[in-house]
Amino acid sequence: MPAIIRVLRPSQWLKNTFVFIPLIFSQNLFRLDFEIKSLIAFISFCFVSSAVYIFNDIVDREADRLHPTKSKRPIAAGEVGIPVAFAVSLILLVISWFLVTLLPGEFSAIVILYVVLQTLYSLRLKHIVVVDVFIIAIGFMLRVFSGAVAIDVVISHWLIITTLFLSLFLAVSKRRSELMLIQQLGIETKRKVLADYDETFLNLCLIITAAGMALSYSLYTMSERTITMFGTDYLIYTTIFVLFGIFRYLFLVITKGEGENPVTILVKDTPTALNFLVWVVVCIFIIYFSH
Repeated sequence: MPAIIRVLRPSQWLKNTFVFIPLIFSQNLFRLDFEIKSLIAFISFCFVSSAVYIFNDIVDREADRLHPTKSKRPIAAGEVGIPVAFAVSLILLVISWFLVTLLPGEFSAIVILYVVLQTLYSLRLKHIVVVDVFIIAIGFMLRVFSGAVAIDVVISHWLIITTLFLSLFLAVSKRRSELMLIQQLGIETKRKVLADYDETFLNLCLIITAAGMALSYSLYTMSERTITMFGTDYLIYTTIFVLFGIFRYLFLVITKGEGENPVTILVKDTPTALNFLVWVVVCIFIIYFSH
């Protein structure tokens, strides 16, 4: 059973908290009906994302066996057989689809699109330079869109752009960390896409996405729609937390060689975790109580 649990990658469920962004920024955080819908959306994405992870691990099992850490994944290590993994994946998809039917039809369309894109990513798109990082980023964005349609709200265009830059930033960081790891350890890899990437190119991508994220978030906090909706312009002061988070993450990625798993950084790096929590608390206070 522990191997079955690990194959679900429950630690990666933290990524699905992106579905709560529309709930918070639409001023519906304390409405029970909206909370329930967002929670259903979150659980649904947890199951469907785990099903996708299992399929990806099955496809990548040979390549994972050459990786120093991914070789410990249950499927690559032989702890969970492929038939069992497929069965678990199918069960997760069925449970997820049942939850999907409890939400608006647009949500089901997003979930289907997510599954299709991630399947294509596992089979082919992960091997195409630049396309691979955009597919990863789209996965994050679909979580935000799903959170919005689940509670039937419209999210700011600036918030969408911010999410795009953030998603690309995390995806590029992941690729850079993978590239640096195989180069430092001198290990072979069957991931041909890594051989096509270059450290300088990925560093430039990091700079562009980091700058775009900081700028778009700042413009979101200063936009007339945001100030009118929240009845205050105080949200601009939360930019300092965003900038600190960007700088800290860049430090960990470039200096410490981390970034392959954003969840690990958020959980284990104390300054990053505290900064994120303070940002969330301050945003909630400003949005709901400052005016």
